[in-house]
Amino acid sequence: MASALRPAVLRLARRLRQMRAHDFDLGTGQLQAMGCLFRNGPMSIGELAQREQVRPPSMTRTVDSLEELGLATRQTSEEDRRRAMVELTDTGRDLVVKDRQRRDAWLTQRVADLTPQERAVLREAIPILEKVTAE
Repeated sequence: MASALRPAVLRLARRLRQMRAHDFDLGTGQLQAMGCLFRNGPMSIGELAQREQVRPPSMTRTVDSLEELGLATRQTSEEDRRRAMVELTDTGRDLVVKDRQRRDAWLTQRVADLTPQERAVLREAIPILEKVTAE
């Protein structure tokens, strides 16, 4: 089963990546960091790096590039001047929303082409896939 599931999941992930917004020609790491900030709100570079499982210097470069594009900002913490909080700009939030809408629309169409029975099986598989991918 694992040998059949792995390529199917990878193909789905690849297709969803292909549907991403290309407004800023962003890399996967940048888009993932933006998605994390969108879901969780402002956080430090260290927290963001930990959630995305990369080293802080790598996340610093990612955040620097997002700042240069006007998609994120970094604000020095009031409590600790050494700590900066990163958050999405309005443009960054709009890009994430647009990106998700595009991918959801593609997936909605693909699911609509399934039979009612296939959709029911897929609906039942969602919590199982979430369990498999939980960390």
